[in-house]
Parts: sequence; C-alpha cells; structure tokens
Amino acid sequence: MRKEIEWNRKLDLVWGALSSGGALLAVLDEKGKPNPMTIGWGELGIVWSRPVCTVLVRPTRYTYGGIRTGDSFTVNVPRPGELEEALALCGSKSGRALDKAKACGLTWEPSKKVKAPIIAECALFFECEILSRAQLSRESFRSADVLATFYPKGDPHLVVFGEIVASYAEDDL
Repeated sequence: MRKEIEWNRKLDLVWGALSSGGALLAVLDEKGKPNPMTIGWGELGIVWSRPVCTVLVRPTRYTYGGIRTGDSFTVNVPRPGELEEALALCGSKSGRALDKAKACGLTWEPSKKVKAPIIAECALFFECEILSRAQLSRESFRSADVLATFYPKGDPHLVVFGEIVASYAEDDL
C-alpha cells in the first residue's frame, strides 16, 4: 500500500540511491511509450518557491527526446539494495533497441497526476510536471576540470526542472 508523503520526508533514501546504484527516471518517448533510465545525478529542493526535482539527461540518450518534448517525468527510487540488475541495465542499454522495462521485469503503473508512469517495483515516487529545461553548453562551464572529467565527448546534459506535484511511498518504507 502506498501513502502520500511530503516531498522532503525521505530525502536520505533519494540521496542514498543517487550516490550508490541510482534511481529510475521514467518518461514517455516521442511515440508515447514509457522508457526507464537510471540516473545518478539529480537534486530535490525549492526553486521558484515550488518543490522541484532537477534531473540531467545527455542528448545522446534515448530518453532525451521524450524529456525534451514531454510535459512530465517520474523519479522512482528502489529500496536500498534492490533492483540492482535493473538499474545496471537501464543505465547501460538504450530504449532505442530494447524494451528495458520488459527486459528487467519492471511493471508500469499509471501515475496519480502526470502522464509519465511510475515503476511498481520501486518504493518511493516523485511525479513531476516539467517547468523548464536548460541545455548546458561547453561555454557555460567555468571549470575546465568538470568539463574535461564529465564531458570529454562534448555532450553536456539537458537540465530539466520538474515541479513535484505528487510524492508517495510504500507504507513500510
């Protein structure tokens, strides 16, 4: 059973996931098909006086098209130590060539408030309506070290700000 929670109640689980195996970003691709992608970078906080989840997606990722044109996304956080194989596959394979959810045995469920679905096997969920997108460029970086370390191929992320419109967790989390 899932219960609604304040968006900032389980941040330790989000930070733990992002700093270890990751969380699962879910978007609808340009044809309306759901696609999961593992994320290891993201932020939760207040922007424009709203609770916001910020995610980053490289232009080379299949997810980029859906998050670039869509109106929503979800962030799905597994329990610590769970879904490790799914996280690895969804972070290394492309949705262009593979139905990643099917390959991992993940189940899509409708969200409560946004079009992008949630992943049933996770334990913590954030539904987000996209507020803004900003494409990073090589010129926007002041740190040559960050640029060289994280963008050696010259493919800076699209930064996506999503207002958290629903957050909920499994009862026993």
